[in-house]
Amino acid sequence: MRHKTIKGYLAPYWLTSIISPLFMFGEVICDLILVRLMGMIVNDGVLAGNQEVIIQRGLLMLLVAALGGFMGISCAWTASVAAQGFGNDLRVDIFKRVMYLSEQQTDKFTTGSLVTRLTNDVTVLQDMVNMILRMFVRAPIFFIGGIVFTLQLNVRFGYVVLAALPVLAISVLVMLKLVNPMFSKVQTKLDRVNAIVQENVSGARVVKAYTREDHEIGRFDTANRDFRDTSFRVLKVMASLMPLMSLVMYAATIAIYYIGANLIDEAALVAANVTLASFKAGDVMVAASYITRILSSIMMVSMMFQQIARGKASADRVRAVLVSAPVIAGGKYTGEDEAGAGSVELRGVSFRYPGASGEYVLKNISLKVNPGEIVAVIGATGSGKSTLVSLLPRFYDADEGEVLIDGVNVREYDLEALREKIGFVLQKAELFSGSIADNIRWGNDDATDEEVAAAAETAQAAEFINSFSEGYNTYVTEKGTSLSGGQKQRVSIARAIVRRPEILIFDDSTSALDLTTEAKLQRALRENLRGSTIIMIAQRIASVKNADRIAVIEHGEITAFAPHDELMRTSETYRDIYNSQIKSTDGGMAS
Repeated sequence: MRHKTIKGYLAPYWLTSIISPLFMFGEVICDLILVRLMGMIVNDGVLAGNQEVIIQRGLLMLLVAALGGFMGISCAWTASVAAQGFGNDLRVDIFKRVMYLSEQQTDKFTTGSLVTRLTNDVTVLQDMVNMILRMFVRAPIFFIGGIVFTLQLNVRFGYVVLAALPVLAISVLVMLKLVNPMFSKVQTKLDRVNAIVQENVSGARVVKAYTREDHEIGRFDTANRDFRDTSFRVLKVMASLMPLMSLVMYAATIAIYYIGANLIDEAALVAANVTLASFKAGDVMVAASYITRILSSIMMVSMMFQQIARGKASADRVRAVLVSAPVIAGGKYTGEDEAGAGSVELRGVSFRYPGASGEYVLKNISLKVNPGEIVAVIGATGSGKSTLVSLLPRFYDADEGEVLIDGVNVREYDLEALREKIGFVLQKAELFSGSIADNIRWGNDDATDEEVAAAAETAQAAEFINSFSEGYNTYVTEKGTSLSGGQKQRVSIARAIVRRPEILIFDDSTSALDLTTEAKLQRALRENLRGSTIIMIAQRIASVKNADRIAVIEHGEITAFAPHDELMRTSETYRDIYNSQIKSTDGGMAS
């Protein structure tokens, strides 16, 4: 998928991008005229004692100042419209790209870095656009216009400009060379700060449970100080430029007054020289003001280049996300011409996580699940159970072999069409801020209130939901922290059920439920989701023994696949799990 260039995001705002500099041009011209009018008031009004000139020129100054103010406000408004629109569009596109990245790409960027790129980096680019639209015209016009008006007063003032400019230009170039490489480091350090914040906010309960608050505060403090120190080094270099520029500016102003004083003395001595005779104190003030604006324009240019340098670092980071084509790319098959069946088949599938070395997590897995069948997968922690089901919706792709749904390789499916077939309940129940109904309806935007309630009933969530004073309108806090673990799991299950999927996957997602509630859930699933294929990942024999068939997975390989009774006769591993969990604790539960 093609992406727009960074500057391409400014194209929709071309009109305000053109108008803004024009308004700035008008503001600068008004400013230069105001300086000249001030000199006229001093020369022809104050020195000549002519109050009428002071009033006339003063009123004209107010009029020009008002016009300049209007131009300035208009420039700021149009520049903000363009910059804010640019930032909004860019941020939306980055977020869209992040949403379509595969899990391995998200892990590569890290959550903290993606947050920084979506927020801080886009803000830096937005500020850069705003500054360019305003300063790109302001600085050159001040520089050129100031020199022209200054030389009109007397060419000797040009010597001051020639002396000051090389000093400032060299200073700006040295500063930019020093700070340019630092901007990328600053953003990287900010990534680390955001990553630690994100980890600790999402893992707050673990931190508290292990009383690791001081450790995490220390880790954050280290990252924050690192960010502070790196930022301070950049600011120190930038700050050192300002006193130097101020020193040059004051020296130039003193030189202007010195030359101006000599010109006034010469004018008094050589009355026949018309050019000198017309030179007065007001002209010295005007020349000093113009010199200040000329040198200020150099400072503006330096600030603009600083912002551009920082913007370039941020643009590179933003572009890295925009050009990241999803590793998991969808095909063209949508399955619209066929009635869904829900068959699942794995043929010789082997898989190893991207970037991992060593043995495959899954090794030559072959498995077929018939439409409408309830299949369970059981095995030790780390045996590859969750990895196996993550291949079905293509969270990852198999390295070897084929994964087929309804007889079609999942790589050929349009990703949206593929995932529409599947309801996935994850190990960790992820809820979003909003009402309970909103969270259930998240699985199907078009679900009616009756369908939401029916899904909750099947998921064994209706009883606790109705116990709340606001029922389905009860507000759920971020990440579902206002609900217990079992409540969150049941809302997550209802979210998958309301989708009415062809294939429903439970990735050890009933672990927080007691056995009685889980048994009710399984009965409700059989009654209300007839025709849907159900794949259950579990650790507990009690959760899987009533499935049509059970796959036993060991070290990434399926060693047995049969109903409970048959596995009790043929699979030693299954018997060991059964005995350790059930027979040794309650022989009466054996079946």
